[in-house]
Amino acid sequence: MGLLNSISPRAIVASALLLSSLAHDVLARPSPEPKLRKGGPGKKKMAHNIKRAIEGERRAVETSCAETLLTTTTAPKPNPWAQLKDFETASVVEWLFAQEDLNLTISEDAGAWDNTIQLVEAMWPNKTDALAYLDGNATAPTKYAHVVLNNRATETPYYADILVGPLPVDNVTTAWEPLAYPYTKESGGQVRNLDADEDVLYSDWLYVHGASVADITLDLWNGTAMGLDNDTLDIWGIDPVWQEDGKIIRWDAFWNFPTGDFDSETLLPLGLYFMSDVTGRDPSKWKLEGWLYDNIFYATTEEFRTAYFGSCFKKHGANVDGDWAGSNQQGPILPMDNALPPIEVAPAGSRYAVDHEQNYVEWMDYSFYIGFTRDTGMALYDIRYKGERLLYELSLQEALAHYAGNDPMQSGTSYLDTFYGFGPYAFELVQGYDCPAYATYLNSSFYVAETSHTHISSICLFEYNTDYPIQRHTTGAYTSVTKNTYFVVRFVSTVGNYDYTFSYSFFIDGSIAVEVRASGYIQSAYFANNQDYGFQIHDFLSGSMHDHVLNFKADFDILGTSNSVQLMSLVPTSKVYPWSRGQARNTMALERTFIESEDESRFDWSPNTATQIIIVNEDEKNQYGEYRGYRVLPYTGTVHLTVKNSSNLVNSARWAEHDIQITKQKDTEPRAAHPYNSQDVADPPINFDKFFDGESLRNEDLVLWLNLGMHHVPHTGDLPNTVMTTAHTGIQFMPSNYFSIDQSRQTVNQVRILYADGKTTSVETFGQFNASSATCKPQYAPIEPNLAGYTGDIVVRKFPFDPNNPYFDTESIV
Repeated sequence: MGLLNSISPRAIVASALLLSSLAHDVLARPSPEPKLRKGGPGKKKMAHNIKRAIEGERRAVETSCAETLLTTTTAPKPNPWAQLKDFETASVVEWLFAQEDLNLTISEDAGAWDNTIQLVEAMWPNKTDALAYLDGNATAPTKYAHVVLNNRATETPYYADILVGPLPVDNVTTAWEPLAYPYTKESGGQVRNLDADEDVLYSDWLYVHGASVADITLDLWNGTAMGLDNDTLDIWGIDPVWQEDGKIIRWDAFWNFPTGDFDSETLLPLGLYFMSDVTGRDPSKWKLEGWLYDNIFYATTEEFRTAYFGSCFKKHGANVDGDWAGSNQQGPILPMDNALPPIEVAPAGSRYAVDHEQNYVEWMDYSFYIGFTRDTGMALYDIRYKGERLLYELSLQEALAHYAGNDPMQSGTSYLDTFYGFGPYAFELVQGYDCPAYATYLNSSFYVAETSHTHISSICLFEYNTDYPIQRHTTGAYTSVTKNTYFVVRFVSTVGNYDYTFSYSFFIDGSIAVEVRASGYIQSAYFANNQDYGFQIHDFLSGSMHDHVLNFKADFDILGTSNSVQLMSLVPTSKVYPWSRGQARNTMALERTFIESEDESRFDWSPNTATQIIIVNEDEKNQYGEYRGYRVLPYTGTVHLTVKNSSNLVNSARWAEHDIQITKQKDTEPRAAHPYNSQDVADPPINFDKFFDGESLRNEDLVLWLNLGMHHVPHTGDLPNTVMTTAHTGIQFMPSNYFSIDQSRQTVNQVRILYADGKTTSVETFGQFNASSATCKPQYAPIEPNLAGYTGDIVVRKFPFDPNNPYFDTESIV
């Protein structure tokens, strides 16, 4: 429910699957409406585009291995993380509008002083209830809707998290209550809304001050920012806003608009900033606090204008759009690049099985469920290997981009991306580029303004061969090599200027990897006076330094929920052995300890990565007396936040301060962050520090909160876009004494070649597929995706419920 196979390469019934996907939602909270790009594509009838969305995916039916191996499966139990169906969402929305005490207004009719519904999605069950259902005879957890209300009909606007249920909706039994238990804030599930007046902010404040210096901006850049259709300049500022002593302070900057089709505005800063006190909801009481240009602060507009038109004012040039900022092919074509590059094919079709109704996947000895939310996009649940649960949950929690610079725009910017949401911006994947064309593609959906939007083919599943074997050995008599085939679940989310690719990979030796790669446009700085914070990368442009930190939750259940964390360190030592004739030998040895409590469970990777972190079950030893467990280790570079006690974030991102943090699992601590932490940074809805209260971590149900990320100092190679080869971070989980031998020995995709006297004597293929003796025909021709079928959101109105008239409409963050 919620994620369905929309376009499978060998699926003869692609159109039926696509149409049926409209009856299932993976819902998500929208960005606050002012954050969405204004205007955008017009709404089109679904019938006009539905054919394009499935063209190129039908193949002639013939007896083939691909056909015989197209596999479905049945989940052992219905997915407890399934999202609401269309009719369930519609019934909840209808019920909410019937509650007069909520004083709700339909979103399209609402103004800045109206209450609206911000989100309707399924509330995930508590782990306690889910395990009783999955592992025992308990009934499925009671289903509730998680709703966020945007209450703006007040002088103190706020978001309210509430629960509606139990579902299905019944006028007698259904009720709502504050959703407060997962949050550390003592506010009954409420957090203030600092964006309630964003439209007024632009029309009655930012553009007014843009107009007040129009003579200056015309002289400097031959442009204006006054909120008019012919404006060539833009104004936008820091996130989060400064929250100081009860005041709300903004810094805003002027930017050049792109002149072409490319989304290059973040490369076009102009170096002029102004500061405002926008405390309260009455723009007449807001105050201009001053202007900044060339590192000189002017307290008033008059002071700035007098200085500007004086004889000593130093003027800098503008960053102007051009070919350098576009991602078209540029320069001489690489030698032989016009020839077709290597393409991987899946000659036997999909060697994995999916229960599309329950979002349940099986590959080799792995199985898991897929969930999807507005805040964090895709998550995996109940990950099992050989029938044993390894992880109850593996999911993104938050992503931070913390900038630094000489100007207040860079110094004041620390994006917390779940505020915008990863779900709404998980757009359609480009087949053959984001994922192999032969992958299975799934849909995702999210809720916004009494509608659900379905992103076609926004999640992919596929097998792939690495460019290296998983095992090999050569002797004088034989060579043995094993293919390294692995399975990937992937989605991409474009949150503002950055595109994040999230990949969860499963390997045949029992290891699992989480990787994030980033591309897109950097947010740059104006170069003047910024040399201590970045390289000069274009005419007047600085590659503004910043940290990307992405927090993941890994809820391990190694052979049960009673787990411990063993630290095994490689340490230098000097030791006299019985055989060393009294002389000390300088060598190394192992030291083993356990993390005893939450008082010692926040730390970084050791120097030289010399300390292994192993999640073990102390009650489960192998035949040699060693603890069975899984090791956690960096897969690529990982980071934590460089800034100490961030002035921007205060208590809203305490999760970002260490590489590894371990807590005792609690149903009341399901998330490390809240999407509205940025609205009250001193007392956020979730202050991660408060998770750590000294509880024992020996033989307990444990959660690891793991930070991935990149220290990014952009250079000229980041123009026009950052490349994913180096903007890459990951972590890996590998078996440690968990099995008696390497589990990759089970695959038949290996070979042993015996030879003697310069001749091959035999080739052992271990029963792997042989095309010459097969009764079915493998398909080696590559899938050619129909990229002309790429489309936008499919939108279904929920109030009034109108499932028979879907339309297309895709929006993104400005």
